[in-house]
Amino acid sequence: MKQKTALIIGITGQDGSYLTEFLLSKNYKIIGLMRKTSALPSSLIAHLSNKIHFAYGDLLDTFSIAETIRSYQPDEIYNLAAQSYPGESWRLAIETAEITGIGAHRIYEAVRYVKPDCRIYQASSSEMFGMPTIVPQNEHTPFEPVNPYGAAKLYAHTMAQIYNKSYKLFIACGILFNHESPRRGMHFLTQKVAYGAACIKLGILNSLDLNEQGEPIVQSGTIALGNLDARRDWGFAGDYVEAMWMMLQHKTPETYVIGTGDVRTVRQLCEEAFGSVGLDWQKHVVVDPRFIRLTETGTTVADATKAKTELGWSPRTSFSELVKMMVEHQMKQIKRKQE
Repeated sequence: MKQKTALIIGITGQDGSYLTEFLLSKNYKIIGLMRKTSALPSSLIAHLSNKIHFAYGDLLDTFSIAETIRSYQPDEIYNLAAQSYPGESWRLAIETAEITGIGAHRIYEAVRYVKPDCRIYQASSSEMFGMPTIVPQNEHTPFEPVNPYGAAKLYAHTMAQIYNKSYKLFIACGILFNHESPRRGMHFLTQKVAYGAACIKLGILNSLDLNEQGEPIVQSGTIALGNLDARRDWGFAGDYVEAMWMMLQHKTPETYVIGTGDVRTVRQLCEEAFGSVGLDWQKHVVVDPRFIRLTETGTTVADATKAKTELGWSPRTSFSELVKMMVEHQMKQIKRKQE
């Protein structure tokens, strides 16, 4: 059987690292598209660098994308790149639109001209649902994004449908709900909570790592968060990348909702994280209005019936297992730095 080649755009992030490991286990040749400003030695794929071919390009530059596709002739493309912080998308609204929205469009256009038989995975997002009136959400739930990130993702998602129909390109869209891991960036809520619980358990009352306001994540034994009543469907990123691959093995390009179907509040996340190390979260979490979004996303919870029925996919990692995994990882990282 011919070895398949996969081009992963956004390879240095959480999803890119897990997807790379998964595809290598399937004997894929991996091409990683990186910006020249990306720092490989400190990235999440540094341990895999000798197994990956790297190309330099940018989602702001259609030519660099097209040239990479022409050079490597990939069988599959996974677009995981984005300005991926929904909260930050208010401050970086134009950049978010350019990279997350139009950047995906540039990929479709490059594939159309250079290698139209290539299969594309587009990372869509539950943020596209915004303030849903239907709970849980599936592939037919109306979209109503409430932040620039969700709007940019919806543009990319909509253009994928148009290119599917108009040019017969194979673009499968995964509407992924929140998926986390020990590799999550520190600016994400789940990682901030896991890090805070680990620091406080280890007696670190003022942390070295900073939040998005440039202040210690842990200050005087507390962490500052936004809306504790916000509700999310949190799953493990390592489970979700398998769904991405499954979508591109399907006979037709489809859209699939990917999530656990279980919803938790930020308050429950804090309780789980601090409880895993024997702490009372209420003594260590404070609400800071600066971390409350201008418009909060509504209750988003996945109905992944279609993915289960058509792809045979279902999550394997529970919420408790995920949170414990993240806190334990932070404990190990902090202890290593203290040695």
